[in-house]
Amino acid sequence: MLDNPETAPIGAAEKALFAFIAKVNGASHGIGQADVDVLLTAGWSDEAIYDAITVCALFNFYNRWCDASGVHAMSPEHHAMGGRRMAERGYLPPEL
Repeated sequence: MLDNPETAPIGAAEKALFAFIAKVNGASHGIGQADVDVLLTAGWSDEAIYDAITVCALFNFYNRWCDASGVHAMSPEHHAMGGRRMAERGYLPPEL
């Protein structure tokens, strides 16, 4: 999937969405109604398209903010701990 969404074992709708997100990342100034129409035809709702754009934009912001402000990446061990916590508790805050 990470190497090439076009050849990944995912559905056509997901492939269309990932192609769109690639364009959001690399050429957002060129996005037009035809790009959105491809997603609508693939079965995505306006809300889902909006959510995908928003998630993509937020991650771009977070990555740039972290890079520029010197926030260090978490270690693999901390990522694993976070993954286990999310699997067990979801997004609930820690118990006090």
